[in-house]
Amino acid sequence: MTAPGDTPSGASRLFTLLTALAAAALGAIALYSSGIDLIDPKLHRAGGFALALIVAVGVARRKREADGAPTSTAAIVHLALDIAMIVVGLWAIWSFHYVQTQMEVALYDVSNRDAWPALAGLVIFLELCRRLWGWGLFGVGAFGVIYLLWGQDLPGLLAHTGFSLKEVAEALWYNTNKGVFGSITNIVLSTVFIFIIFGVLLEGTGAGDTLLKFAFLITRRTRGGPAHAAILASSMFGTMSGSTVANIVGTGTFTIPMIKKRGFSPTFAGGIEATASSGGQIMPPIMGAAALVMADLTGAGYLNIIVAALFPALFYYFSLFSAVTVEARRQGIDVQPMSIDDKISRIDLINSVLFVGPILTVIGSLVAGVSTSAAGFNAVVVLLVLSVVNPEVRRDPMRIWRSFLKGAQSGASLLIAIAAIGILVGSLDSTGLGLKLASVIAEVRGESLFSALLVAMVGALILGMGMPTLPAYLIIILVMGPAIQALGVSMLTAHMFVFYYGVASSLTPPVAIAAYAAAPIAGANPLMTALMAFRLGMAKFIIPFIFAFYPTLLIIEEFSLLPFLWITARTCFCIWLFSSALSGYDRRKLTWAEIGLRFAVAFATLALSPAIHLPAVAIGLALILFDIRSASTRKDHAT
Repeated sequence: MTAPGDTPSGASRLFTLLTALAAAALGAIALYSSGIDLIDPKLHRAGGFALALIVAVGVARRKREADGAPTSTAAIVHLALDIAMIVVGLWAIWSFHYVQTQMEVALYDVSNRDAWPALAGLVIFLELCRRLWGWGLFGVGAFGVIYLLWGQDLPGLLAHTGFSLKEVAEALWYNTNKGVFGSITNIVLSTVFIFIIFGVLLEGTGAGDTLLKFAFLITRRTRGGPAHAAILASSMFGTMSGSTVANIVGTGTFTIPMIKKRGFSPTFAGGIEATASSGGQIMPPIMGAAALVMADLTGAGYLNIIVAALFPALFYYFSLFSAVTVEARRQGIDVQPMSIDDKISRIDLINSVLFVGPILTVIGSLVAGVSTSAAGFNAVVVLLVLSVVNPEVRRDPMRIWRSFLKGAQSGASLLIAIAAIGILVGSLDSTGLGLKLASVIAEVRGESLFSALLVAMVGALILGMGMPTLPAYLIIILVMGPAIQALGVSMLTAHMFVFYYGVASSLTPPVAIAAYAAAPIAGANPLMTALMAFRLGMAKFIIPFIFAFYPTLLIIEEFSLLPFLWITARTCFCIWLFSSALSGYDRRKLTWAEIGLRFAVAFATLALSPAIHLPAVAIGLALILFDIRSASTRKDHAT
């Protein structure tokens, strides 16, 4: 009698091989197009999605098998469905390439016959999106299709003029400006993909382990110790991985136990790791996929995005350092000596070039004026050359190949998510719903910039819940971007504002995916960890408002040195007051009156009017001096 899972074992091995070959081809295309020569756009998009389709089916199949071996009958059914998905998906992609070719050589109109492979392709990619990314992103794409087909029957401003099957296919499939094969797909294939591979290779060559050791060395004399090291390591690790969950898994498995060992609670350990890891995506110089897409959408250039993001990111990490310092004081945790295992060895110093060399290559290439994708290609080449300095790589050279395949698979999964976003883009653009929503938001918030940003923040957090940063950012900017820009905020500021809340949505209960990833490692309650991460990362919800009202903080817009220095000092002061008020502790336990006063003064220090922020700064200084004096008096009495 055949045991469950035995029948498809050969098919599973075949799928594993097929997935690896498709991932290798997809990675090779990314290397070729970014560093050697351009590929015909329609062939690049069609070929990229064809390979991503095969990889995604293989990845989804592995996830299903990891959840438990099905019975033989179920396994055969799953195998048949997987093969059917690949065949039908390839047919639909071939149809896109064929129609685009015909459009180039003659006047060609999409026919009803062309609509069927397009609709089949939409169904296949949405189902794959559900398998890989869950119901949230699937719902976004499904809404786009359903709204185009039946939105004319909806009431009020939601109604549109109606679209036939042929027009739906033309808007969502046979289009190189919007839809599945639109401009966002082009950005991901031509620019983002090479950086995804670069990030995974950087981790695979051993740079992550060295970063952790350096982080512990730098923070060894702080009260927080491993908690501060986790913040520093996550900021550096996250900027190269671009993924919150990957960051948590990469650093958290090492830092969370050490944070708990230092005396912090499991909930705090999980919360600080989740908060620090989510911030890696806003930390230059790499910042992950969303920043690369932002550079293309705004036309600002990747180097300008890096410069603009620097100080807001530093403010965010300063808030985390402050929160850990205050918590360590509250729990009476003192500085402890570094263990011999944490000391930097000669091999660590040698391995540090694995991180420093490629990052300097990216920055140097951008300063030299080469394209963003070429900078990524140069960094990959430099990393591969330098990887031989790591003894672990010399002992096991295949780890480079495994990392390359892993990076290509991550890129393929992202492409499936982008297909759902492309469907939404095509739907909003074709129906004009985005502009209608912007006008409604404008009516709700009136002419107040603060209320407009508040509405955008709430909408962004709701739209971004449970989604990866790039899809969350794209959805939010499509819906909220026009309303923010309508009040005179620049395009870059609007995109940066939305980008921050796309990242912050991973910390927002009840769908705080960053906290839920960290909680099992910490052995803490997931919901309590989410609430702790939300509290610790509260500054991330304030900083976008600061640079929206003070765009000089973004440096590349309206920069003036004295106003920049003044708002920088006030922001740091505000963050300290805010962090201590949230913890109810500074050098001693704060009274309820002091907590309330600190909250009020913290926000008042950011006011535009000097008549408000100058007295607020004076009151804040008085509060801190009073706290220092009270703590000193208590210490003397205790002695």
